[in-house]
Amino acid sequence: MEADELLVLVAGGDQKAFEELYGLVSGPVFGLVRRVVRDPAQSEEVAQEVLLELWRSAARFDPRRGSALSWILTVAHRRAVDRVRSARAAGERERRAARRAHQPAFDQVAEEVEAGLEREWVRRCLDRLTALQRQSVTLAYYDGYTYREVAERLRLPLGTVKTRMRDGLGRLRDCLGGVA
Repeated sequence: MEADELLVLVAGGDQKAFEELYGLVSGPVFGLVRRVVRDPAQSEEVAQEVLLELWRSAARFDPRRGSALSWILTVAHRRAVDRVRSARAAGERERRAARRAHQPAFDQVAEEVEAGLEREWVRRCLDRLTALQRQSVTLAYYDGYTYREVAERLRLPLGTVKTRMRDGLGRLRDCLGGVA
């Protein structure tokens, strides 16, 4: 019996037909999978998954769309490609994890000193702003208020606050230009 006829019988739950189909297509399925996956053990596993899938999904085969063997080999090829992609993704995840795990140690004292110097520089630059600019910038960036909330707290029009912020941030950027 040919693969087309056997697959139709397998769709009806015929175990004998499945055994015969298995014997007929297992070689070509393994060969195709082996060419894609390359690893013999992985290839055997994928080939078994494909053959198990044939048993479960034989009813999806439509003989009007092509031969059973071409449908089976398409399923095998897709499953093999999925395995290769999965293995590559797993390898990439492992490489990223290894890179994160091997971050160079840092000198905590030097980091703290540098952060302290940066804070002092920011304070000096804030002191160069007008009182109104400093007040607006502090409320927005240190206290976390939105421009609208800053305007409400200071009882000023939103446009005035936006102008203060724009001017103040511009002066800060000019002052801090040496830090970055």
